[in-house]
Amino acid sequence: MKKWVFLFPGQGSQYVGMGKDFYENYPEVRELFHRADDILGMGITKLCFEGPEDVLTQTQNVQPAITVANIACLTVLAHHEIFPAAAAGHSLGEYSALYAAGVLSLEDTLKLVRWRGQYMHEASLDTPGAMAAVMDMPEEKLQGICRLCDVEIANINSPDQVIITGPVDAVDRALEASLAEGAKKCVKLNVSGPWHSRCMESARQKFEPHVRAAVFSDPRIPIVNNVDAKPLNHAAEAPEKLVRQICGAVLWKQSMEWFLANGYDHFVEVGPRKVLRGLLRRIDRKVAIHNVEDSATLASFLQANGSQG
Repeated sequence: MKKWVFLFPGQGSQYVGMGKDFYENYPEVRELFHRADDILGMGITKLCFEGPEDVLTQTQNVQPAITVANIACLTVLAHHEIFPAAAAGHSLGEYSALYAAGVLSLEDTLKLVRWRGQYMHEASLDTPGAMAAVMDMPEEKLQGICRLCDVEIANINSPDQVIITGPVDAVDRALEASLAEGAKKCVKLNVSGPWHSRCMESARQKFEPHVRAAVFSDPRIPIVNNVDAKPLNHAAEAPEKLVRQICGAVLWKQSMEWFLANGYDHFVEVGPRKVLRGLLRRIDRKVAIHNVEDSATLASFLQANGSQG
């Protein structure tokens, strides 16, 4: 049996209808969604399946919604007796990975992402900003531009894609400078706030007490964290890493390189869409990478795993 690394997507992968296929076909998933409605005190099931899209995409709604959709996919894989050998999650997805690794309970996972989304939304209203993808520019050169223009790096996603973040004017200046210095392409992102920047400091401060109040357990499997691209060793390390992640960069490329350097070469994206699948192929085209979000992708994955549906 292959050892699969489970990768969990974050904000931006959502769509109306995510999780509905599994809800209709697995009683465990129906139970999960109904429990989530109760824990969150909101109609997350209706929001995931019916939207509307403009309400679903609001930060305070989409963070718990994607997390429930991710855990629904995890639940289906467990039904087929496929469990993660290791895990990681991209930004918001890190909470799903912590749940998969046994670090957080379902209740604490969902409550934390609800607060996280709420406080990030409030911070984005208080301190508006922008994010942009810079393609094919050496990291050191981009770091210099960021310092010069007073913006920050939000995500190092792959060797050819880095996301920058900060105030709108500063991001615009950084994009101009990046193109002038030879970046292949720059794209402003359709996001509602300057995530993973100092603009989120108020969110970090409000969120920290909730993180400190949550119950963390030692991980049952290796889980590589965003802020340092290193595996979490003990429960006591987790709160600080989650608090730092609000304003700190997501070191996704380095996280995937840790798995590759440590002999992992089978990955599955567990949740909506296949953004992380695409990023991993840009990091290493040789690895096996699948995604599971509905019955069709599940069937393909089970076949690859040598399992029966």
